[in-house]
Amino acid sequence: MAKKDERFIKTYGSDKFFQISEIWVDKETGVNYFFHSNSVGSGLTVLVDREGKPVITTVFPDDE
Repeated sequence: MAKKDERFIKTYGSDKFFQISEIWVDKETGVNYFFHSNSVGSGLTVLVDREGKPVITTVFPDDE
């Protein structure tokens, strides 16, 4: 997982056929981000629930 001085924790990762999909959690805010990359480009966006609010994960210091 993450080192103690890193702000983000990778909670999901998939690497198939030159495509990478990852979910990262900000340890300070708990906000989840989705990252996707392929041979054409890449992007990063906030994950939202069905009401359009950011998905928040409670991050505890011992979870690292």
